Amino acid sequence: MLIEQSAEGSPTQARALFDQLLEQALEREVITDAVIAESIDQSNRLWHARESIPLAQAKEGANLKHGIAVPISRIPAFLEATDRALRDALPAVRLITLGHVGDGNLHYNIQGPPGASTFDEAQAALISGVVYDSVAAHGGSISPEHGIGQSKVRELRRTKSPVALALMRDIKRALDPRNLLNPGRLLELD
Repeated sequence: MLIEQSAEGSPTQARALFDQLLEQALEREVITDAVIAESIDQSNRLWHARESIPLAQAKEGANLKHGIAVPISRIPAFLEATDRALRDALPAVRLITLGHVGDGNLHYNIQGPPGASTFDEAQAALISGVVYDSVAAHGGSISPEHGIGQSKVRELRRTKSPVALALMRDIKRALDPRNLLNPGRLLELD
């Protein structure tokens, strides 16, 4: 977990608050170890490691990325259920989850077995179905950060209620009455 802190008061006061947080987390065994950046350069290097994860995944081979969100309180249950379901369905997959835990947005990524360059269409459909079904079961969203795009249109229609879809159409009509912006991409207006 990468935590960036900001606080009112002096840097000394901020550091004391952070040290207290770490001490409590270690005592409660929420964490087992920590690294604290002591400079901007060290902070940048930690962020570089985090930002390099998608590149490392691509280099490693087959992977499917799912930008999803679940309520913060449901993240542990979502991860437990979804990880188990995917491992039961495809035991060799590797699960790489990262994101913005503070707001519930997760990058729930599935890495293929070592040496696999792609997932076949059936495997990809199975994986995405498991992930999106679990997101729905945990009261989440399949499009929290990057939108629906072309790849999630079918899932949008499958996971959103008719009322939600009707509301989306109404908003589209209000903002784009002549249907000039991406006509027919996500929602047919008539």
